[in-house]
Amino acid sequence: MITIILAHPWHGSFTKVILDTITNKLDTDNCPYQVIDLHKDNFNPVLTESELALYSKGGYSDPLVGKYQTMLKNSEEVVFMYPIWWMNMPAILKGFFDKVLLYGFAFNYENGWNPLLKIEKSTVITTSEQSTSSFVQSGDPVNDINKNCLQSVGINNTTWFNCDHITSGSDEHRQAFLEKIKNHF
Repeated sequence: MITIILAHPWHGSFTKVILDTITNKLDTDNCPYQVIDLHKDNFNPVLTESELALYSKGGYSDPLVGKYQTMLKNSEEVVFMYPIWWMNMPAILKGFFDKVLLYGFAFNYENGWNPLLKIEKSTVITTSEQSTSSFVQSGDPVNDINKNCLQSVGINNTTWFNCDHITSGSDEHRQAFLEKIKNHF
């Protein structure tokens, strides 16, 4: 099972076109997948005081958290899709990490930090106006998500794809990116 997490508010975006490209390929290949569309689900990324009171116990009050945890638990691969804004992920995705990857579900502290998920493959697909090479030179934003969020909870073997110059680039540039994504899946 592949779980795709979409963190883009506009369904007219190129990120949504990428999602459609992936799901069409998976449908053609009869590969099972599920999509978490954080905006369409009206996921609230804000960790409230009452939720924080449950946090250290691995508890939650938002029913979407339980739904997302079940989806992740049944996943062999996870795909994160989002635009890079202000050199980082959108707040809704950060909130997903804060609220869903909880103690007792994604990690524990028994004899040190222990990842609890066993997801063997992950893909991060981003879009940006800034060039991909500039991210690598200034400190890869996806390297942070990979080491600090994904690997630390057992989401492994991350591959990053970024479609840069998303608005200023040509249709041919975007089409070539879609082909690269299609070939990855």
